[in-house]
Amino acid sequence: MTKLKLGTRLGLAFGLVVLLLIGITGLGIQSLGALHDGTQLIVKNRYPQVVVANDIVLQISDNAIAMRNILLIDDHDTLLKEIQRIEDGEKGIHANLATLQQMLSSDMGRKSFGEISALRETYEKGQKEFLKLASTGATMDASQLLLTSLRTDQQNYINRVKGFIKGGSIVMAKSSVEASDLYHSKTVIMLSMAAVAVLLACGFAYWITRSITRPVNHAVQVAQSVAAGDLSSHVEVTSQDEIGQLLIALKEMNGSLTNIVSEVRTGADTIATASSEIATGNLDLSSRTEQQAGSLEETAATMEQLTSTVRQNAENARQANQLAATASDVATHSGSVVAQVVTTMGSISESSRKIVDIISVIDGIAFQTNILALNAAVEAARAGEQGRGFAVVASEVRSLAQRSAGAAKEIKALIDDSVEKVDLGSKLVEQAGSTMDEVVASVKRVSDIVGEISFASQEQSSGIEQVNQAITHMDEVTQQNAALVEQAAAAAQSLQDQSANLAQVVGVFRLNSHDAPRLAKPLTSAVASAPRIAPTEVRKLARAPASAPVRTPALANTSGVPAGDGDWETF
Repeated sequence: MTKLKLGTRLGLAFGLVVLLLIGITGLGIQSLGALHDGTQLIVKNRYPQVVVANDIVLQISDNAIAMRNILLIDDHDTLLKEIQRIEDGEKGIHANLATLQQMLSSDMGRKSFGEISALRETYEKGQKEFLKLASTGATMDASQLLLTSLRTDQQNYINRVKGFIKGGSIVMAKSSVEASDLYHSKTVIMLSMAAVAVLLACGFAYWITRSITRPVNHAVQVAQSVAAGDLSSHVEVTSQDEIGQLLIALKEMNGSLTNIVSEVRTGADTIATASSEIATGNLDLSSRTEQQAGSLEETAATMEQLTSTVRQNAENARQANQLAATASDVATHSGSVVAQVVTTMGSISESSRKIVDIISVIDGIAFQTNILALNAAVEAARAGEQGRGFAVVASEVRSLAQRSAGAAKEIKALIDDSVEKVDLGSKLVEQAGSTMDEVVASVKRVSDIVGEISFASQEQSSGIEQVNQAITHMDEVTQQNAALVEQAAAAAQSLQDQSANLAQVVGVFRLNSHDAPRLAKPLTSAVASAPRIAPTEVRKLARAPASAPVRTPALANTSGVPAGDGDWETF
């Protein structure tokens, strides 16, 4: 029955009750019809028969009185009246007998009527004989006939008619009893059927109500559990009716919500882990950037000194070229000058080697920055839509790191060339010191060599100027990297906060009986606890005019990192 629709159940229940009511009504109508037929039979047949039979008895008695009057009357006219009275009575008896014969329908009634007719004929024969004797004046014979055989025939005739009346009365009483019995039996049957109908109606009402209210209450409990965040409710579907379909829909909805909440929880945990890793990477990147900024600052100071030294060297070479003609006069002084030149060239060589080491450090920092930017891009790709902005920042950092590496390589090449040339100059100066005695004879040669030194010094000055510009640009890039690191840290913090909020939102749902609703704890951000790198102004080294620093289009503002969701718009 649980496979039936609610409308079908109600239709069957009410249909059965209606059929019982129709049966009760039909039985009542049939009972009333039977009572009506019995009543009509008594009123229109049995009782009229008794009435007609009573009239016949009265008419027979009236004729008997008339015959006795005839024996007592002497007046001829009165005698004729009594005879006429008897004849009229016989006509009435014949008419009533004819009416009675028409009313008879049973064999027993017809048999009784035949017996009455036979007795009537016998009685009428004696009556005619009596009237014949009385009309001829044979009063004694007529009286003898009346008191003997005619009285016997009359009594038999009347008794038989009375027997018919008694039989009719008995039949009417029996019909009355049958009608009463029919009434009582049909009443009991109708009441029994009515009681059965009431019991069935109550049973069907209880069964249908229970089959509706129990699943509905179960559906309400499931809906209330889902509304309270409890997705662990077991939805049991035991029917295929409309309520069963509702429970199936609730079961599917509960399963879908469970899957969604589980996936969201997993995603929130993954985002939280990724944001934590990004924050850690940002801290590492910030530390490395700070170290790189310090190294660049030292490199800039060294390059400042190197620039001053090279310029001084160029000036000395120029003066040496001018004084080459008088070298013989100042040979002794030139020896000391050559010694100073040797010392200066040694310093230049040592500074160049330090620059090479510093450039190697810068190259390594740029390489590590590139690796960190690549890792940050991978983590941003894992974060999906939430890490799109951070992917742009990582790409920009990687680009700047590559540019720093390129500039470092160029500087290294220039420094290597400068070292080679400084080494060559040192050797020449040493040779000049050992052959100072031949200076006078080789003034022309020394003049040419000093001219070459002056030209080389000018080239060194130009190269060092370019190196100074490159280092200045690297310093600007480092400052931009620091600003980008701050923005990345803010982005990681925002992503971490959003993942914590998301975990808190889905934490109110309970996915199974062992999973209690939980509130997500706010994640402790490493970025929030770490000191931010304060953006510093781009340091301009005291150098010759250089080209303008390259602006990075992705950075609209590097002076600070505003907190909030607005950071994402600048990415």
